[in-house]
Amino acid sequence: MMIFIGNIEAKADDKGRVFVPAVYRKQLNGDQTVVVRKDPDNKCLMVYPRSVWEAKVEMLKSGLNEWDPQDQMILMQFVSDAICLDVDAQGRILIPRKYLDEIGLKNDALFVGSVDRFALWAKDVFESSKMDAADFAKALREKMSAGKTSNNDQNV
Repeated sequence: MMIFIGNIEAKADDKGRVFVPAVYRKQLNGDQTVVVRKDPDNKCLMVYPRSVWEAKVEMLKSGLNEWDPQDQMILMQFVSDAICLDVDAQGRILIPRKYLDEIGLKNDALFVGSVDRFALWAKDVFESSKMDAADFAKALREKMSAGKTSNNDQNV
């Protein structure tokens, strides 16, 4: 199982090439293609190993009605906003300028693990988007206790 954790600083060059951290490349298990798409809620790019991307698309597809026009637009928009990128021999991906501009990435990049995928942020954008410590602790407690409540409810 792939587990992407932590955050690792990187630099984007003028051509839009960014080194994928070695620890993340190892998790790709030799797959030299990743799928990248703009996150719909955050100003970052989500980077999926190909197998994870395929599973996400299948999960989305299974919850949609192929004859419903809105469902079809959701699927098409999700897939059409994505791009396949090859990890080159030096461990870099070449990100099209359009995607870099959408997330405000000029030079200082940050790779942030997200368990089965990782995100690419402009470092300053990530830092300004994070919750402060107290809000994070509160939200985490609420989410963790909600999971316990639903598990306890199943035992009743």
